[in-house]
Amino acid sequence: MAQRQEMLTWNDVDRLIDHLLPQFELTFDGMIMISRGGIIPGGLLTEAMNIQKILIAAVDFPSELAEMQRPRLLAWPNFLMFPEEELVSGERILIVDDVWGSGRTITSVKNRVAAAGGLPYTCVLHFNPYRNLFGTNRPDYFAAITDAYIVYPWEIDRDPKGSLLHDR
Repeated sequence: MAQRQEMLTWNDVDRLIDHLLPQFELTFDGMIMISRGGIIPGGLLTEAMNIQKILIAAVDFPSELAEMQRPRLLAWPNFLMFPEEELVSGERILIVDDVWGSGRTITSVKNRVAAAGGLPYTCVLHFNPYRNLFGTNRPDYFAAITDAYIVYPWEIDRDPKGSLLHDR
């Protein structure tokens, strides 16, 4: 059975950001945007929240298939990019991604911030509790719960001149 797909517009994204903003009761010292999915929502949030310290984390998980041809969901993350520890130590850091599906990526970033002495808080536009690998753990902040595969407006395929190639 194919997974339900939902294509969002920029207006949909604006509504999700508007839903997130009132949830923040704290002020944050900085933000880590997870590349690539967290860059656009993170940019929108940093502007709205006037966060000046903007950092990037890039995480990769091995894609080899296990003996039973299932992805290695328990593989260790490979951090392609991560801020220096002194940038997060003792700081309240909002970690932003687009979706919490399995939760592996954002949880690995959260754990690394905590290990560096930072105070991590997680934020996503969409939380999928049906794919979550972390039991009752969930994002600290999220705009919507879904079971769909979400296609954001910045994910639509375009050629180098900016013309729409096709809707996926």
